[in-house]
Amino acid sequence: MTTNGALNRKLRMALIGGGQGAFIGRVHATAAVLDNRAALVAGALSSDPARAKASAPDYDIPEARAYGSYQELIESELKLPESERIDFVSVATPNHTHYEISKAALEAGFNVICDKPMTFDLAQAEQLKAVVDRSDAVFALTHNYTGYPLVRQAREMILAGELGEIQAVRSFYIQGWLRTKLEAENQKQAAWRTDPARSGAAGCFGDIATHAYNLARYMTAELPETVSCHLKTFVEGRPLDDYGTAVIRMANGGLTTVTASQISHGRENDLFIEVDGTKGALQWRQENPNEMIVRRNGQAHQIYTRSPGAGFMTDGANAACRLPSGHPEAFFEAFANVYRSAYDAMVARAAGESVEKTDTVYPNVHDGVEGMYFIQQCVASSQQDGAWLPLRHDAARK
Repeated sequence: MTTNGALNRKLRMALIGGGQGAFIGRVHATAAVLDNRAALVAGALSSDPARAKASAPDYDIPEARAYGSYQELIESELKLPESERIDFVSVATPNHTHYEISKAALEAGFNVICDKPMTFDLAQAEQLKAVVDRSDAVFALTHNYTGYPLVRQAREMILAGELGEIQAVRSFYIQGWLRTKLEAENQKQAAWRTDPARSGAAGCFGDIATHAYNLARYMTAELPETVSCHLKTFVEGRPLDDYGTAVIRMANGGLTTVTASQISHGRENDLFIEVDGTKGALQWRQENPNEMIVRRNGQAHQIYTRSPGAGFMTDGANAACRLPSGHPEAFFEAFANVYRSAYDAMVARAAGESVEKTDTVYPNVHDGVEGMYFIQQCVASSQQDGAWLPLRHDAARK
């Protein structure tokens, strides 16, 4: 059995959400156990108690620890001996429930890994940050695209100055699955993502533009100053945006653009980013994640491949690899890298060590607050016909 250093056992996980018909819960469950450092032992898999218990066999969760609600899960787990109770909860529920579940788990002393966006709105995000600040627990946010080896390669190259001063970033997340009004057909994933009561103030921009924005911030570490945004709803009768573009002025004088769509025919999950610096430029695409292109005027274009151990790979990129070169690693592995980094912090906490909460490899509560501020300011700017509004939040991770 793989052990966790001084802990000498697997971490015990509870999954909240992920019941029958869900997508992201199964991804969390798979990523969490990929490195054999955790075991899924408990769950509250649906807001419907009957469905929650009926879904438990799908995850091999024993009946005694298949709970009907997250409240029951937390209360029951706290009654167990410390040697048996869970170490962390994974929150894989619709946006409007993230805050209450994460807050309750943190206040009970459990570590939390939460899906994005972190909360329903900025007020909740700031309140949750205060809870995290008071706690010694680990809080990680699954902006999972930060886990790809070549994303970490790009980040380390940029921060080392290999591209020079960063002047322009173009980050896109283009899908087409909501081209028709799927929510009217009771399609579960479409229904909650297009419902303001469950998704929040933004639709497409809350769901996927947050990933594109986070990727730009993670890769470059450049701080934003102001934003001008236009959001649009093209599908008639849909209450939230399904397309949008934001222009961001950065503190260093550069410009970042974020474009997101869920109504582009034939586009599946096309997250891609281009970064222009004074010494070079790079491009990375999530649908072809094991390659990154680096360009410099007057030189042949370079194609970086995910090649662990190769001389050009950075330490962070190497650490994110599991397979030899030529064996593709992708979505599950990237998701698992967020978990793996969070596990290191959980083990340190269990050993009585203090845990870093700002400068972490995995996305943390600061990234969550930034994401919610991005959504709020983009919606407000769009409502004011693209007015320039502040975008740097006090909680921004440097």
